[in-house]
Amino acid sequence: MDGGVITFIIAVIIIAALMIVAMMLTKKRTHKFNVEEYQTRFLKIENHLSQSNPATWSMTLINGDKLLDRALIEMGVPGKTMGDRLKKCDDRFSDKNAVWRAHKLRNVIAHEDDLELSYKQASNALSIYKQALKDLGAI
Repeated sequence: MDGGVITFIIAVIIIAALMIVAMMLTKKRTHKFNVEEYQTRFLKIENHLSQSNPATWSMTLINGDKLLDRALIEMGVPGKTMGDRLKKCDDRFSDKNAVWRAHKLRNVIAHEDDLELSYKQASNALSIYKQALKDLGAI
């Protein structure tokens, strides 16, 4: 075989290998969740929310936030806090501003004593967390 033909074949192989590596690096990685587990956990949180029991409102919102954070951690999203993780992947949510509002409300609940949370706020935040989990493919 001619030296030029061998060089050409080697060049084609190298280019093909580089293209495969480039495709693997740019491919959007998707995490496979145990959807049944997340659905069960979220349903338990939803069922805990009781309009007639204000004591459940804050805890329900906090638990919804925790479940979303767990999903982000499971996906391998880096960050020390949930806020850090949200910054890294807020483009995955259909309404990133709503997710941020729900998380900020959770922070107010966790860090301030005088918040008067309404059932409507808790229910709305829980709906936001549900959509965020759907957006990630967890439920």
